[in-house]
Amino acid sequence: MTEPAPLSRPQLRRKLRQARRALTGSQQRQAAHGLYRQLAQHALFRRARHLSLYLPTDGEIDPRLLLRAAQRRGKATYLPVLSAWPRTKMVFQRIRPGEKLRPNRFRILEPRANPARQRKIWTLDLVLLPLVGFDQEGGRLGMGGGFYDRSLAYLARRQSWRKPTLLGLAHECQKVERLDQASWDVPLQGTVTDRQWYVADPLAATPVA
Repeated sequence: MTEPAPLSRPQLRRKLRQARRALTGSQQRQAAHGLYRQLAQHALFRRARHLSLYLPTDGEIDPRLLLRAAQRRGKATYLPVLSAWPRTKMVFQRIRPGEKLRPNRFRILEPRANPARQRKIWTLDLVLLPLVGFDQEGGRLGMGGGFYDRSLAYLARRQSWRKPTLLGLAHECQKVERLDQASWDVPLQGTVTDRQWYVADPLAATPVA
């Protein structure tokens, strides 16, 4: 029997996006609460003073309960903001409770760009990333724009690990057995779903006491 040909990255991306978009509103809310339970009391989240999250779109698992929890605890919280120029660049800007947001060119809500409130990504403690697909080895399949990979490209030049800790957030239906990674792909320390942790680098994903 002939084995089916493996899906290309664009084909896999379409399949996984359809899977997460197929989740009902009730399933999405349950997943958001499950994600909160997995992360809110974990030492990586509790000890992070500066952390970046995202606002969900296209069926992504919703981290806004974590965003509000971080703000209640007095943490500095950041959202990715697309640069007007160069259009391939993304920055990380502090957001405060109740701040007015506007849609960017991909119709994702973000704060109005303000350089005075932006922070270099390597000075953040924890970055919680959206993704389309993931595996247990730290592989991440994104939307294809490469914004996070470009922001984190400096890590390839570091001989030892530096901040931030990178955790993907996802639904269980986004897990795949193995992702072929391109040379520019930045591996995650792990991925957290509403049900469990998939730790790829136990040492990096363990906070220093």
